Amino acid sequence: MLNLDSEMETLDELSGYDLRIIQPRHGYRFSVDPLLLADFAGVRQGERCADLGTGCGVIALLLARMAEGASVTAVEFQQVMAGIAQRNVRLNGLAGRVDVVEEDIVSLKAHFPVDSFDLVVSNPPYRRPGTGKVSPRRGRDEARHETSATLSDFLAAAKYLVKPSGRICLIYHTCRLAELMAQAAVQKLAPLRLRMVHGNTRMDARMFMIELAKGRTGELKVEPPLFVRGEEGGYSEEKLKIYRRQREDAEPQSREN
Repeated sequence: MLNLDSEMETLDELSGYDLRIIQPRHGYRFSVDPLLLADFAGVRQGERCADLGTGCGVIALLLARMAEGASVTAVEFQQVMAGIAQRNVRLNGLAGRVDVVEEDIVSLKAHFPVDSFDLVVSNPPYRRPGTGKVSPRRGRDEARHETSATLSDFLAAAKYLVKPSGRICLIYHTCRLAELMAQAAVQKLAPLRLRMVHGNTRMDARMFMIELAKGRTGELKVEPPLFVRGEEGGYSEEKLKIYRRQREDAEPQSREN
């Protein structure tokens, strides 16, 4: 049964994935980044996955839909967002496969043994404290600015959780690419794949997606860039394909109740 506060929340649909997502009306709201990351990570059947900083749970739910045999642990330290994520899990009938853990990234060693997951994904806060504009919308700054956990903390947690044969996949802001590479080297995480995300063919890259691995090495593969919009100004075919999950469904829609 859906219990939605229509003044404070919206219900958004990702019809290509048969998902309905409750989100704060005025707080942090997901955009295209979670869909791009889930597609880039390429979850496999039977894998055990962790999503660090899950927010409303959208990435965890996407992974569960993309591989029916996969299980996902979604970690979120904001109590309100963790509660919304739990409601989204129940709303989409995924209580048996997606588990929400309300905990700080820096405290996960107390909850999980080392090497617990095949895949760890994250869309970490990309702004350092004191940088960028402060949002008047409650919850947005906690999602965009590092608070209790830094980029180094996210990488350390991912390294601890993932198996040596597993994968760590992140989407992050390009202004911190050099820092992420340096931090990965310090923590002995090998970059295996890198893909830049551009608004269109004339714009600089806004985000990047990267796959890291622990306990193994390999040459870095720089994949072709991903363009969100095409030459005519509309959404690119690749973005539409990711949204539709190979179907001819409409773009995600927002519903009031």
